[in-house]
Amino acid sequence: MMNIEIIPNYHPILVHFTIGLLSISALLYFLGSILKKENLLIVARWNLWVGTVITVGTVIAGFDAYNSVAHDAASHAAMTDHKNWALPTAGIFSLLALWALWKQRGAKTVSTVFVVMIVLASGLLAVTGYKGGEVVYRHGTGVMRMPEIHGDGGHGSHSHGEEASANHHGTAAPAAQRDSHEGNDHGEEMEDHHGVTTPEKEPEQQESQGHDHGGHEY
Repeated sequence: MMNIEIIPNYHPILVHFTIGLLSISALLYFLGSILKKENLLIVARWNLWVGTVITVGTVIAGFDAYNSVAHDAASHAAMTDHKNWALPTAGIFSLLALWALWKQRGAKTVSTVFVVMIVLASGLLAVTGYKGGEVVYRHGTGVMRMPEIHGDGGHGSHSHGEEASANHHGTAAPAAQRDSHEGNDHGEEMEDHHGVTTPEKEPEQQESQGHDHGGHEY
Protein backbone atom coordinates (compact mmCIF):
# COMPACT_ATOMS: atom_id res chain seq x y z
CA MET A 1 0.00 0.00 0.00
CA MET A 2 1.35 3.42 -0.97
CA ASN A 3 2.38 5.60 1.95
CA ILE A 4 1.60 9.23 1.12
CA GLU A 5 3.39 11.82 3.27
CA ILE A 6 2.10 15.39 3.28
CA ILE A 7 5.05 17.81 3.60
CA PRO A 8 4.92 19.89 5.74
CA ASN A 9 1.11 19.77 6.13
CA TYR A 10 -2.12 20.34 4.19
CA HIS A 11 -1.77 24.12 3.88
CA PRO A 12 0.11 24.07 0.53
CA ILE A 13 -2.63 21.83 -0.91
CA LEU A 14 -5.66 23.78 0.31
CA VAL A 15 -4.25 27.23 -0.42
CA HIS A 16 -4.23 26.60 -4.16
CA PHE A 17 -7.98 25.90 -4.12
CA THR A 18 -8.51 29.09 -2.13
CA ILE A 19 -6.55 31.21 -4.59
CA GLY A 20 -8.01 29.57 -7.69
CA LEU A 21 -11.68 29.57 -6.69
CA LEU A 22 -11.78 33.05 -5.17
CA SER A 23 -9.81 34.62 -8.02
CA ILE A 24 -12.08 33.05 -10.63
CA SER A 25 -15.10 34.22 -8.63
CA ALA A 26 -13.92 37.83 -8.76
CA LEU A 27 -13.20 37.58 -12.48
CA LEU A 28 -16.63 36.09 -13.24
CA TYR A 29 -18.40 38.70 -11.12
CA PHE A 30 -16.59 41.41 -13.04
CA LEU A 31 -17.38 39.91 -16.46
CA GLY A 32 -20.95 39.06 -15.50
CA SER A 33 -21.69 42.60 -14.36
CA ILE A 34 -20.30 44.08 -17.59
CA LEU A 35 -21.77 41.57 -20.02
CA LYS A 36 -25.05 41.20 -18.08
CA LYS A 37 -24.73 37.40 -18.18
CA GLU A 38 -26.72 35.67 -15.45
CA ASN A 39 -24.90 32.36 -15.94
CA LEU A 40 -21.55 34.00 -15.18
CA LEU A 41 -22.96 35.43 -11.95
CA ILE A 42 -24.29 32.02 -10.88
CA VAL A 43 -20.90 30.37 -11.41
CA ALA A 44 -19.21 33.31 -9.66
CA ARG A 45 -21.38 32.84 -6.57
CA TRP A 46 -20.69 29.10 -6.36
CA ASN A 47 -16.94 29.70 -6.73
CA LEU A 48 -17.15 32.26 -3.94
CA TRP A 49 -19.07 29.96 -1.59
CA VAL A 50 -16.97 26.85 -2.22
CA GLY A 51 -13.73 28.86 -2.08
CA THR A 52 -14.72 30.44 1.23
CA VAL A 53 -15.52 27.04 2.81
CA ILE A 54 -12.14 25.67 1.69
CA THR A 55 -10.46 28.83 2.98
CA VAL A 56 -11.54 27.89 6.51
CA GLY A 57 -9.43 24.74 6.20
CA THR A 58 -6.64 26.72 4.57
CA VAL A 59 -6.44 29.11 7.53
CA ILE A 60 -6.51 26.27 10.08
CA ALA A 61 -3.73 24.41 8.23
CA GLY A 62 -1.83 27.69 7.94
CA PHE A 63 -1.84 28.15 11.71
CA ASP A 64 -0.63 24.56 12.08
CA ALA A 65 2.25 25.28 9.69
CA TYR A 66 3.04 28.57 11.43
CA ASN A 67 3.44 26.79 14.78
CA SER A 68 5.12 23.58 13.64
CA VAL A 69 7.59 24.05 10.76
CA ALA A 70 11.27 24.61 11.53
CA HIS A 71 12.35 28.19 10.87
CA ASP A 72 14.77 30.95 11.79
CA ALA A 73 14.28 34.62 12.62
CA ALA A 74 14.05 35.77 8.99
CA SER A 75 11.55 33.08 7.99
CA HIS A 76 9.54 33.76 11.17
CA ALA A 77 9.19 37.38 10.13
CA ALA A 78 8.15 36.30 6.63
CA MET A 79 5.55 33.88 8.01
CA THR A 80 4.15 36.55 10.31
CA ASP A 81 3.89 39.00 7.42
CA HIS A 82 2.07 36.38 5.34
CA LYS A 83 -0.32 35.64 8.23
CA ASN A 84 -1.07 39.34 8.76
CA TRP A 85 -2.16 39.62 5.12
CA ALA A 86 -3.99 36.28 5.02
CA LEU A 87 -6.33 36.76 7.97
CA PRO A 88 -7.92 40.07 6.84
CA THR A 89 -8.19 38.73 3.28
CA ALA A 90 -9.96 35.58 4.45
CA GLY A 91 -12.26 37.71 6.62
CA ILE A 92 -13.23 39.98 3.72
CA PHE A 93 -14.05 37.05 1.43
CA SER A 94 -16.10 35.46 4.22
CA LEU A 95 -18.17 38.65 4.54
CA LEU A 96 -18.62 38.79 0.77
CA ALA A 97 -19.77 35.16 0.74
CA LEU A 98 -22.37 35.92 3.43
CA TRP A 99 -23.44 39.02 1.49
CA ALA A 100 -23.92 36.93 -1.66
CA LEU A 101 -25.81 34.25 0.31
CA TRP A 102 -28.14 36.85 1.79
CA LYS A 103 -28.70 39.20 -1.14
CA GLN A 104 -27.90 37.35 -4.36
CA ARG A 105 -29.69 34.00 -4.23
CA GLY A 106 -31.78 33.91 -7.39
CA ALA A 107 -30.73 37.43 -8.39
CA LYS A 108 -30.03 38.12 -12.04
CA THR A 109 -27.85 41.16 -11.38
CA VAL A 110 -25.23 42.21 -8.87
CA SER A 111 -24.52 45.59 -7.33
CA THR A 112 -21.56 47.64 -8.46
CA VAL A 113 -20.39 48.03 -4.87
CA PHE A 114 -20.16 44.26 -4.46
CA VAL A 115 -18.17 43.88 -7.69
CA VAL A 116 -15.71 46.60 -6.66
CA MET A 117 -15.32 45.00 -3.24
CA ILE A 118 -14.57 41.52 -4.56
CA VAL A 119 -12.12 42.83 -7.19
CA LEU A 120 -10.23 44.72 -4.47
CA ALA A 121 -10.33 41.60 -2.29
CA SER A 122 -8.78 39.59 -5.12
CA GLY A 123 -5.92 42.10 -5.13
CA LEU A 124 -5.37 41.41 -1.42
CA LEU A 125 -5.48 37.70 -2.23
CA ALA A 126 -2.75 38.14 -4.83
CA VAL A 127 -0.50 39.96 -2.35
CA THR A 128 -1.16 37.29 0.27
CA GLY A 129 -0.21 34.56 -2.20
CA TYR A 130 2.98 36.42 -3.07
CA LYS A 131 3.87 36.69 0.61
CA GLY A 132 3.30 32.96 1.01
CA GLY A 133 5.55 32.24 -1.93
CA GLU A 134 8.28 34.33 -0.30
CA VAL A 135 8.08 32.13 2.80
CA VAL A 136 8.77 28.99 0.78
CA TYR A 137 10.84 30.01 -2.24
CA ARG A 138 12.95 32.75 -0.69
CA HIS A 139 13.38 31.41 2.85
CA GLY A 140 12.98 27.65 2.20
CA THR A 141 10.49 27.24 5.05
CA GLY A 142 9.00 23.74 5.21
CA VAL A 143 11.38 22.41 2.53
CA MET A 144 13.10 19.12 3.37
CA ARG A 145 15.94 19.37 0.86
CA MET A 146 17.63 22.21 -1.01
CA PRO A 147 19.20 21.38 -4.41
CA GLU A 148 22.98 21.21 -4.81
CA ILE A 149 23.58 23.59 -7.70
CA HIS A 150 26.63 23.20 -9.95
CA GLY A 151 27.62 25.63 -12.67
CA ASP A 152 24.81 27.89 -13.85
CA GLY A 153 22.13 25.55 -12.49
CA GLY A 154 20.62 24.98 -15.94
CA HIS A 155 19.58 21.68 -17.53
CA GLY A 156 23.04 21.16 -18.96
CA SER A 157 24.79 21.42 -15.57
CA HIS A 158 23.48 18.14 -14.14
CA SER A 159 22.38 14.66 -15.10
CA HIS A 160 18.64 14.14 -15.55
CA GLY A 161 16.58 11.61 -13.66
CA GLU A 162 16.36 8.97 -16.41
CA GLU A 163 20.11 8.93 -17.05
CA ALA A 164 20.92 8.81 -13.35
CA SER A 165 18.45 5.97 -12.80
CA ALA A 166 19.84 4.02 -15.74
CA ASN A 167 23.40 4.36 -14.41
CA HIS A 168 22.26 3.22 -10.97
CA HIS A 169 20.79 0.00 -12.35
CA GLY A 170 23.68 -0.61 -14.70
CA THR A 171 21.61 -0.42 -17.88
CA ALA A 172 23.42 2.46 -19.48
CA ALA A 173 26.72 4.24 -19.23
CA PRO A 174 27.23 7.99 -19.36
CA ALA A 175 27.93 9.43 -22.75
CA ALA A 176 31.41 10.53 -21.70
CA GLN A 177 32.33 6.96 -20.70
CA ARG A 178 30.93 5.56 -23.92
CA ASP A 179 32.89 8.10 -25.93
CA SER A 180 36.02 7.24 -23.96
CA HIS A 181 35.66 3.51 -24.65
CA GLU A 182 34.87 4.11 -28.28
CA GLY A 183 37.86 6.42 -28.53
CA ASN A 184 40.14 3.69 -27.11
CA ASP A 185 38.87 1.12 -29.61
CA HIS A 186 39.34 3.50 -32.49
CA GLY A 187 42.82 4.27 -31.27
CA GLU A 188 43.78 0.60 -31.35
CA GLU A 189 42.34 0.23 -34.83
CA MET A 190 44.33 3.24 -36.03
CA GLU A 191 47.52 1.78 -34.60
CA ASP A 192 46.88 -1.49 -36.41
CA HIS A 193 46.14 0.39 -39.60
CA HIS A 194 49.53 2.12 -39.49
CA GLY A 195 51.40 -1.15 -38.95
CA VAL A 196 52.14 -0.78 -35.24
CA THR A 197 52.31 -4.21 -33.62
CA THR A 198 49.98 -4.59 -30.63
CA PRO A 199 50.57 -6.96 -27.71
CA GLU A 200 47.60 -9.12 -28.72
CA LYS A 201 49.11 -9.94 -32.12
CA GLU A 202 52.62 -10.76 -30.88
CA PRO A 203 51.83 -14.37 -29.84
CA GLU A 204 50.38 -15.07 -33.29
CA GLN A 205 53.52 -13.75 -34.99
CA GLN A 206 55.79 -15.74 -32.65
CA GLU A 207 53.79 -18.88 -33.27
CA SER A 208 53.99 -18.30 -37.02
CA GLN A 209 57.75 -17.81 -36.81
CA GLY A 210 58.09 -20.99 -34.77
CA HIS A 211 56.34 -22.99 -37.49
CA ASP A 212 58.64 -21.56 -40.10
CA HIS A 213 61.72 -22.41 -38.07
CA GLY A 214 60.47 -25.92 -37.56
CA GLY A 215 60.05 -26.34 -41.27
CA HIS A 216 63.67 -25.40 -41.86
CA GLU A 217 64.82 -27.87 -39.17
CA TYR A 218 63.05 -30.70 -40.83
